[in-house]
Amino acid sequence: MPVVMAADQVARTITRIAHEIVERNSTPDDLALVGIRTRGVPIARRLSDVLLDITGVSVPTGVLDITLYRDDLMRQAVGPQPLLRKTEIDFSIDDRRILLVDDVLYTGRTIRAALDALIDFGRPRSIELVVLVDRGHRELPIKADYVGKNLPTSLRQSVQVRLDEVEGTDEVVIEDASDH
Repeated sequence: MPVVMAADQVARTITRIAHEIVERNSTPDDLALVGIRTRGVPIARRLSDVLLDITGVSVPTGVLDITLYRDDLMRQAVGPQPLLRKTEIDFSIDDRRILLVDDVLYTGRTIRAALDALIDFGRPRSIELVVLVDRGHRELPIKADYVGKNLPTSLRQSVQVRLDEVEGTDEVVIEDASDH
């Protein structure tokens, strides 16, 4: 189970992404961050903190739960009910530039569900995608605007992002199916 990003690399990567966001956006005034549950949320909050340090502007940050928008929930006739959590977007997304944040970009299906969920909240001027890790293997035509690290993987592997706020440590590891 090789560690491909340790805690210091995760922190530097988030800082670098924040600087890229500042470079591409002349003013952060109409930006908003929306993290996809679960690990996109702490990444979005960390980005917001770094953006505040860089620009002096507090970028609104929201939380998006996509459970009901997933296309794989109804594939099983019987099974455990999905855990619904709260979406917390306490600002208008209308005419804002939304930075949608997730930990890993893989097939693109999570992002498709997130776009559907986000559009139900209003009409943003634009939506850009921020991911800590892009591992490839897309099934949908979705591409991240900001990528922390590209990690080419095989289909037998999985990328696990562990964050201090969730697991008590910051790291990114690649696991083989045989590790389970």
